[in-house]
Amino acid sequence: MTGQNPAQETPATPRPGGGLAAAIAAFTIWGVLPLYMKPLHELPALEIMAHRIVWSCLLVFGWLAWRGEIGAVRTALANPGTRYRLMVTAVLISINWLLYVWSIAHGHVIDASLGYFINPLLNVVLGVLVLGERLNLAQKLAVGLAAVGVLYLAVIAGRPPWIALALAASFGGYGLIRKVVKVEAVPGLATETLLLAPFAAGFLLWMESQGTGALGHSAPHVNALLLGSGLVTALPLALFAYGARLIPLSTVGLVQYIGPTLQFLTGVWIFHEAFTVQRGVGFVFIWTALAVYVGDGLWRSRRQMPYWGR
Repeated sequence: MTGQNPAQETPATPRPGGGLAAAIAAFTIWGVLPLYMKPLHELPALEIMAHRIVWSCLLVFGWLAWRGEIGAVRTALANPGTRYRLMVTAVLISINWLLYVWSIAHGHVIDASLGYFINPLLNVVLGVLVLGERLNLAQKLAVGLAAVGVLYLAVIAGRPPWIALALAASFGGYGLIRKVVKVEAVPGLATETLLLAPFAAGFLLWMESQGTGALGHSAPHVNALLLGSGLVTALPLALFAYGARLIPLSTVGLVQYIGPTLQFLTGVWIFHEAFTVQRGVGFVFIWTALAVYVGDGLWRSRRQMPYWGR
């Protein structure tokens, strides 16, 4: 005991180790999400998405109210430019959630994982096309290898890998817009779900009036999973937002592959989805592209690091 007033004590400085643990936890939750969603596969994907929106909205607003940060949502809604951009990101993330849930229910977990493997490389392309960024040689090579992989998968399947491309495009567009919107991650999610919640709640009430709603009329584990869908949606985002502030961007770039890797392994080993040698060749091109991309990022970040910080 020092006799110091607790209210005057200096708060503990967050440790990078805690940030790394939070980021790993976030991507691990995203990676095993198919295991959570699979028991709901008999329900319409739109109904599952509506539950995710409604319960996420309530949970996130409860969190912000507890922290006294509801004002951040009011500020975001009061700014016309921010409000418009968040309306667009709300639509993009709802498309992403809907397609992801549909993919799990219909046995396309491997295809979904491919989308999130492609996403970082698509972000590079979007940076060039929209933000005027320039690529170095390694980044051009990575994008080229990924393009060859996607083209190869399209040729052997007789069609483009539209699930993967749609997931990557919707999440990539979401990330691009959120990059330029001046709002923190959790208040931004609260605003997005608030904009979507009236439609989601209206849809759920309509289903209930038609006698087709699942909540309260299903097995106990299904009811529990629907109610918990808000937690598994909001918690990893909060963990990621916390972790990303404390660890280097290059570390985030490495950790993010935990998610699609776990999804891929789940699809192959647990759900026993077909993964032929031919498909494997296409994935190898994309994995090689990611290795080049990540290696280049690590090399450049190390070059920029002061000698005494290495």
